[in-house]
Amino acid sequence: MKISSPLTILGIHFFLLSFLAFGGANSAIPEMHRLMVYEYRWMSEEQFADLFAISRATPGPNVLISTLLGWYVAHFWGALVTTLAICLPSSVIAYCVGHLWKRFNYNPWLQIIKEGLFPIVLGFVAAAVLILIQISDHSWVAFLITGTTAVLSYKTQMHPLWLLGGAMILGVLGWV
Repeated sequence: MKISSPLTILGIHFFLLSFLAFGGANSAIPEMHRLMVYEYRWMSEEQFADLFAISRATPGPNVLISTLLGWYVAHFWGALVTTLAICLPSSVIAYCVGHLWKRFNYNPWLQIIKEGLFPIVLGFVAAAVLILIQISDHSWVAFLITGTTAVLSYKTQMHPLWLLGGAMILGVLGWV
């Protein structure tokens, strides 16, 4: 049986993504991108990049990208379905794991689990960064600005908003 309702498709996929979102919704961005742009063709890469940028510019949790994607596909009900589907299961799991974590706080296996999850989360986030660079940097100048901003953010104490402001000025001047 093939499901054709966008709300059902969004609900099922974002429910499943909630189990992959180690480290937050950012780790599920590559799969969100694949679903929205390639599998269902609900939006272009540029539209996905725009919605991601809006989700980052807006105050709130990083899961806001899910709400915006749902809104784009199915308006109010799409936003509600995607938000609940990605937040509810992971919230219940986090609540239960938090209680277990407290109970077995001094168990050596807990440290092993934490150390084992770190590279998984790092890999998910790195995949998200690579996808976003591919869909938003269309020239060597844009790629250079992205790389410079990342290095300066990592190596200095400079606030990222100053770096983003500098990149914005370069864009306004037509360099990107």
